[in-house]
Amino acid sequence: MAKAIRVHATGGPEALTFEDVELPPLKKGDAHIRHTAIGVNFIDVYHRTGLYPQETPFVLGSEGAGEVVAVGEGVTDLKPGDRVAYAGGPLGAYATERVIPAERLVKIPAGVTDETAAAAMLKGMTAQYLLRRTFRVGPEHTILFHAAAGGVGQIACQWASHLGATVIGTAGGPEKVALAKTKGCAHVIDYRSEDFVAKVKEITGGKGVDVVYDSVGKDTFPASLDCIKPRGMWVSFGQSSGPIEPFNIGLLAQKGSLFATRASLNHYAATRPELLATAEDLFDVIASGAVTIDIGARYPLEQAADAHRALEGRATTGSTILIP
Repeated sequence: MAKAIRVHATGGPEALTFEDVELPPLKKGDAHIRHTAIGVNFIDVYHRTGLYPQETPFVLGSEGAGEVVAVGEGVTDLKPGDRVAYAGGPLGAYATERVIPAERLVKIPAGVTDETAAAAMLKGMTAQYLLRRTFRVGPEHTILFHAAAGGVGQIACQWASHLGATVIGTAGGPEKVALAKTKGCAHVIDYRSEDFVAKVKEITGGKGVDVVYDSVGKDTFPASLDCIKPRGMWVSFGQSSGPIEPFNIGLLAQKGSLFATRASLNHYAATRPELLATAEDLFDVIASGAVTIDIGARYPLEQAADAHRALEGRATTGSTILIP
């Protein structure tokens, strides 16, 4: 019997209940793992509230790290005792133990702790596909990254700076602005007190940026489009302030023949080779020291509701993890 955070009816943080759960039998291709650290992400809020509907009851969570307890028939590249991590795949990370398809697990390399892996997998692999595949960032580019002091933002801004890009970040309040300046941002705009569109135009001499990475949603759209140079790209990968209202695609022409995409890690790490390559790139850049993972808060698993309140209240910086 394992302990888990389960949702019986969608709603606020109070919908998270800590209870006993029975693990399913180990099937062919599965692995039984014991968690040592669990990542908390905004997609967990979307699942909890029902924005991304799930059949209830369900165990929350998409990211974790731990140790292999047992493997099912046909699993040849993992064995009991291996340290592993994952992001994406079936929900169920908010638990002391779980059974998961082994193909979703990657081995944690020496020199990377379980907590770092749990804090970095989803956010870091998101940063990888955003910077290396959705729009391939290089020294010739200037980028705008919203929520630069957040979990994905800190990783992505460090990584983009390492790749030679000029990074403009947005953050809310002096403390988060100061933090973002230490995480790869050449310029940071306080969206609470400054007009980010006007500041971007000032910083870029009126040219605009090559790409905007936007996980905020409602509060930053369509203003983000006014920051982009002609034929640049707007990349939406979240909606922490609420969903973006439907818009006429002609707006992209009006703003400069812009490209737009709504990206998701599930589609960039859909196959085993893609998953392994994405994780390897992430672990390499962490091991090199180019990207450091900031764990801003740790909560006991049973206090997951408090972690959600902090996340939704934008009271977090860096990554938040749960400890079973």
